[in-house]
Amino acid sequence: MTAESPLTCEELLTTTRTVRRGLDLEREVDPELVEDCLRMALQAPNGNNRQNWRWLVLTDPRVRGDVAEVYRAAFHARNASALEKLDEAPEKTRRMITGAKYLADRLHRVPVLVIPCLQLAGERLPEGNQAGLWASLLPAAWSYALAARSRGLVTAWTTVHLDRERDVAELLGLPPTVRQGALLPTAYPLRTTFRAGPRLPLDEVLHVNGWQGES
Repeated sequence: MTAESPLTCEELLTTTRTVRRGLDLEREVDPELVEDCLRMALQAPNGNNRQNWRWLVLTDPRVRGDVAEVYRAAFHARNASALEKLDEAPEKTRRMITGAKYLADRLHRVPVLVIPCLQLAGERLPEGNQAGLWASLLPAAWSYALAARSRGLVTAWTTVHLDRERDVAELLGLPPTVRQGALLPTAYPLRTTFRAGPRLPLDEVLHVNGWQGES
């Protein structure tokens, strides 16, 4: 993508990928560019327009390093068995795990880490409609990823650190009423072209006027 040939809407929606290996760990990212992307993200829908989202932008190497340490511990705890049996795993699984490990090992070097959060009324998640709750944050987080891509940046959507969410909250001084929704490492890409990802055909996942064709 260049300033002379911006992405079309279809290209933006179909080629915004989770990038792990292709992050430029040496090139700095201007915080104002990240804030520009966040301003666009704030136009996303949210419940009753309460705008209870909160955004952490981590650029300090020490802070990034502390969060990355927790992230790596969570990653290895979650994937210990898969890592031990990696040589026996199918190629697709090996690629996924090795790519995720590559990011975990280098997370502290990613120039910007963005953590979208929700400000809740109390310390506990409310009972019931969790979809409605998180729908007031996650569309904005994805809008941030799209905005970043449109500005020549790439991101990696991950939630591994949420296995140890409280540890990260303590590191960052979050009050107990704030809950994290994702982690979006943000950087310039090492390559500029991306393809659409492999997905099931629409007719395998589409149900019209009711659930039909599966048991």
